[in-house]
Amino acid sequence: MAESWDKKSILHLVKNKFSGYAFVVVSNRQPYIHKISRGKIECTRGPGGVITALDPIMRELGGLWVCCGSGDADKLAAQNSKVKVPPYKPAYELKYLWLSKEENLGYYYGYSNQGLWPLSHLVFVKPEFNNSDWEIYKRVNKKFAENIYEEIRGKKTIVFVQDYHLALVGKYLKDMDPEIITLNFWHIPWPTYDVFRILPQRQELLEGLLSYDLLGFHIKYFCNNFFEAVSNEVEVKIDEENQLVVHKGHTSLVRGYPISVDFKGIEDSSEEEDVRGFADSLKEEFSLSDYKIIIGLDRIDYTKGIIERLKAIDNLIDRHPELKEKIVFIQMGEISRIHLTKYKHLNDEVNQLVEEVNFKHSQNYWKPIIFLRRHLNFKEVLAFYKIADICVVSSLHDGMNLVAKEFISSRKNDNGILVLSEFTGASRELKDALLVNPYHLEEMSEAIYNALTMDEEEMKKRMRKLRETVRENDIWKWIGSIISDIPQE
Repeated sequence: MAESWDKKSILHLVKNKFSGYAFVVVSNRQPYIHKISRGKIECTRGPGGVITALDPIMRELGGLWVCCGSGDADKLAAQNSKVKVPPYKPAYELKYLWLSKEENLGYYYGYSNQGLWPLSHLVFVKPEFNNSDWEIYKRVNKKFAENIYEEIRGKKTIVFVQDYHLALVGKYLKDMDPEIITLNFWHIPWPTYDVFRILPQRQELLEGLLSYDLLGFHIKYFCNNFFEAVSNEVEVKIDEENQLVVHKGHTSLVRGYPISVDFKGIEDSSEEEDVRGFADSLKEEFSLSDYKIIIGLDRIDYTKGIIERLKAIDNLIDRHPELKEKIVFIQMGEISRIHLTKYKHLNDEVNQLVEEVNFKHSQNYWKPIIFLRRHLNFKEVLAFYKIADICVVSSLHDGMNLVAKEFISSRKNDNGILVLSEFTGASRELKDALLVNPYHLEEMSEAIYNALTMDEEEMKKRMRKLRETVRENDIWKWIGSIISDIPQE
């Protein structure tokens, strides 16, 4: 039976079910970043879906978050590698790990993002695996486990590990203390077996994952892919009806938990005065007052369909030249993993395409595309959503996509239209978006045109339904479902 979850019920559940337990979140990326700005240490919330999902939960539950430190002032802000966050209202503690250049290159840029990331995203880019990166990946995972164990030795603890970077942390923790309750949420797609079997270290990776007490994926389809992988590669007993895998006497619960956002928190924050101020500043900076505004917000990554989105804008204006000087598409995106050749080439390709489309269609002082590479704090992200009439999420393959859910949560007035790739996990929930195949150029451009010309009544009807869906399936339902499923001895 479905439960109704909110902050209060989550805290009640934890207090009753796990009284006396410490709660630890583990991720590669840090939720708060300390940087030097104008001679002072400035602390801002980091980007990404993991942080969007878990920071509001940790602010309620407290506990410890273990992560890599990468900000240029993290060491200055931390004492003994620890710091309380958020700075304006400390609620939980960060513990930083400091990785060497060799560790970063082998564990993060190498095995995680040249190997596991493309493997899990339909091998758009050929995955690269080598033994030295695998050895460093294992070493860093063990380093995480040892640092966690320093903090929890002798305590009853729940350790919630995030994503593909840290798949083996649970195994190393169980080796140290089998009583530690370990969870892992895999934030990206789990590939089909035909793709997964490309991985040279597939048995070791699977055995590492099967040491967790609970394994979460976004949707049931990814769970089924995982079951197929373990049944082909490891000696296990699978109970698909109860979603259990037994390996070497240890039972792992494997379930789909569609991740979400803090709907109420985003809705309230989007109405704050400083967010309105940021929105006004954006409109003034780019002279946007007279245009319909279409936005995209992504890391610069080949899975996000940014090239396809830009081509759709080009095609839209080709077919509807009357839209010239009436619309502007703003793509906001931070460069990521620029040390990897594929990402450098993608960045160059995006630059070239933006220049070509703008040269082709611009007239007078107007150009159709504004491409911005700037880091936005969370309130600036909300302001970016606030100025938009249409948000385009055109991922070629995605675990969930929280940009879509953030945009919906920010639309308190029920205005705005979401154009959403059918290849996101979110598309299985957000049926009232305009769903598109991002590989079909004309289909995507026609969806954007339909969004531009949709009458207000239909627009508001769609957005109300989308908002109700996200409201009912928010971040508290996600974590509540996970916590309620945690097995106890």
